[in-house]
Amino acid sequence: MNALLSLLAVGVLIGLAALASGAGLGFVFAVVLPYLAILLFLGGFIAKIVGWAKSPVPFRIPTVSGQQKALDWIPQNKLESPVTGFQVFVRMALEVLFFRSLFRNTRAELREGPRLVYAADKFLWLFALLFHWSFLVIFIRHLRFFTEPVPFFVTALESLDGFFEVGIPFLFLTDLAILAALAFLLGRRFANPQVRYISLFADYFPLFLILGIVVTGVLMRHFAKVDIHAVKALGVSLLSLSPAVPAGLGALFFIHLFLVTTLIAYFPWSKLMHLGGVFMSPTRNLANNNRTVRHVNPWNPDVKPHSFDAWKEEFKDEIAQAGYKLERD
Repeated sequence: MNALLSLLAVGVLIGLAALASGAGLGFVFAVVLPYLAILLFLGGFIAKIVGWAKSPVPFRIPTVSGQQKALDWIPQNKLESPVTGFQVFVRMALEVLFFRSLFRNTRAELREGPRLVYAADKFLWLFALLFHWSFLVIFIRHLRFFTEPVPFFVTALESLDGFFEVGIPFLFLTDLAILAALAFLLGRRFANPQVRYISLFADYFPLFLILGIVVTGVLMRHFAKVDIHAVKALGVSLLSLSPAVPAGLGALFFIHLFLVTTLIAYFPWSKLMHLGGVFMSPTRNLANNNRTVRHVNPWNPDVKPHSFDAWKEEFKDEIAQAGYKLERD
């Protein structure tokens, strides 16, 4: 049901954009909505980050799976239990760029016997990595529609992405990679009963939305051609804050743009916000240095110390009446 509702929601978005392209609402869908989406994205993203940053973290709670720094003769696992800022940086870089914790992900299966069997699950790591890196490369490639002249690194990345020069125009490897990754991620939610059981609308909708963006982009590049010069003219005008909607963009382009606009506006309020959350997670961005640095809980009340001498002076009469004699060693 959640999958059907998500697919229906994306279908409604596609229908709205198709109707708008033929109803003279090009300026609304090509200018007004993208600007509103960017404002929602920036406002929501900043609000989320500020909210996380203001959340107190009174204890050191990094998730570790290695030996903490202790005695000199005990080898420390610098990546799994970092104690310095540089070690934390390296650990975070491996997590953000290569999904190191997901690489070690395992799955559990109950087999005949009954036997609980654990096995490696590298396919999820591989396709998740393919999806995120392909998405990043595609995003950078699209900078050519917003810049004049086109930055050299965008041109170089395009050449590398279309290295095999298959077809005219060239077929980009990242287009194939992100389609394969989306197919795997969606198929996994359908095929795995446990994953399907916990999958919500918020899990399916971004996948179908991104799939719609990728499919419409591939269609525009290889099948239903659009006027690239008009697309670039629109992109440059939007970035220069002097918007103008050229003629000849076509319905498929408005569908693609509206899906992208929806993704931008939806991003900060969705699970996709892990893009910023991964850097704010205290389980990852803190050093595990409890044995070397004293951390004071900011929530602790200000308690005045009560020394032994002060206590003895306060209760000296009671101690004498009881017949005790207190002496310091």
